[in-house]
Amino acid sequence: MTILSPGRGPALAVDVIGFYSIGKVVLVKRVREPYSGYWALPGGFVEYGERVEDAAVREFYEETGLRVKLLRTVGVYSEPTRDPRGHVVSIAFVGVVIGGTLRTSNETKEVKVFDIRSLPKELAFDHRRILYDGIKVGEVLGLVR
Repeated sequence: MTILSPGRGPALAVDVIGFYSIGKVVLVKRVREPYSGYWALPGGFVEYGERVEDAAVREFYEETGLRVKLLRTVGVYSEPTRDPRGHVVSIAFVGVVIGGTLRTSNETKEVKVFDIRSLPKELAFDHRRILYDGIKVGEVLGLVR
């Protein structure tokens, strides 16, 4: 059996459109480059041996202090130029916040709940597109009025 070598192919990441309440989502302001100081969806890289769903829940908690229940996969975002660091494929999920306390982390300058009608103008990476797709899924799930 052939074992795939790390470093071959794109990196795998997750992003979460986390609904704090009806029509309100959680965003984080990034500390690190690329896009330091930009608002972004909570998320990050999947660790070796980790399920993508577990990575999404872990990253959301690490970056926001909030626990999230994933409801649905939004999509797979694989444009090779979506991340200036290299080819990163992201799997995005919609979820609802089920507990925890809003807080920053070593990766986030700020964590804030935004009404979907008043989102920041500039978002990191392709997160505006992912967020738009997630809001459409949220409408189907009754998370948007």
